[in-house]
Amino acid sequence: MPLLFGLYPGGLSETADGSVTPGAVNDPDRILAALDELHGDRPFLVRGYLHYSDATPGMPQAPPDPEQYATGRRRLDLVLCFREPGDDLAGWLRFVREQIRRHAPILAKVQITEEPDNPGPGGDGGFPAVRRALIEGVLAARDEVARLGVDVLVGCNATLAFDPGQEYWTGLGRAGGDEFRAALGYVGLDFFPDVFRPIPPEEFAGTVAGVLRHFRRESLGAGGVPESVPMHITEHGWPTGAGRSPERQAEVLETVVRAVAGAGDLGIDTYEHFALRDADSSADDPMFRFGLMTTDYRPRPAFTTYRRLIAELSG
Repeated sequence: MPLLFGLYPGGLSETADGSVTPGAVNDPDRILAALDELHGDRPFLVRGYLHYSDATPGMPQAPPDPEQYATGRRRLDLVLCFREPGDDLAGWLRFVREQIRRHAPILAKVQITEEPDNPGPGGDGGFPAVRRALIEGVLAARDEVARLGVDVLVGCNATLAFDPGQEYWTGLGRAGGDEFRAALGYVGLDFFPDVFRPIPPEEFAGTVAGVLRHFRRESLGAGGVPESVPMHITEHGWPTGAGRSPERQAEVLETVVRAVAGAGDLGIDTYEHFALRDADSSADDPMFRFGLMTTDYRPRPAFTTYRRLIAELSG
């Protein structure tokens, strides 16, 4: 199955203690040049995050003004993060509709909430109303897309769950029901094998293949998500640092992308990498070094590998 590729075009990082850094100030011209070099004339996604909260003024964006990178063959994958501690969803649903209207001309897909199963760093799962925000947000987004008559996928994502009962997915399936499932244009997986838990190199390829199958068959199956709903890899990356060589980063990227491309029976049609550049290449913490490029936009071997894979496997 041909793949649609993409990435997060900044250098955002969030560490285990919850601290966040975008690293050095983005250089839009250098980002645009790097994107052009990566995908050439093939279609491509740029992933951007907008945070919603009634309790906090402003609307944090990562990267700032993500729509500026959705030019030419590139379209926007817009993630609407739910960071609202309250349970009144009226403002959230207005926000969902407003962002779809605003970005419709460049929008390829909209993701409602970010990792709603994850209460830790990077996820929306710590906010009590997140499940309602996900279900009602997907329905509102689906209705707004239909009202506008635009070709935009509406979906959600999650992290890996290995509990035998698949409690998150069974609960979501019960709460959302058939209407929610019918509104899903895709379901995404954020996964970072050999980052938070080490995997021996000789076991890596088999582990990745098993994880992809587990998410489709066990997790999505528990939620009643039909096999006809595409599966997307919405975030994947592997950082460099002490004991983590740039050459191994390129090998990991190739192994994962080829596993995705080879899993045709799982219905995976999109892969997005995290991230274009490091948040801080001088940091000892590998969480700041996920980039295909250094902080100052020097390409690593993984950049060349990704460019080659895009040329070979794009639809």
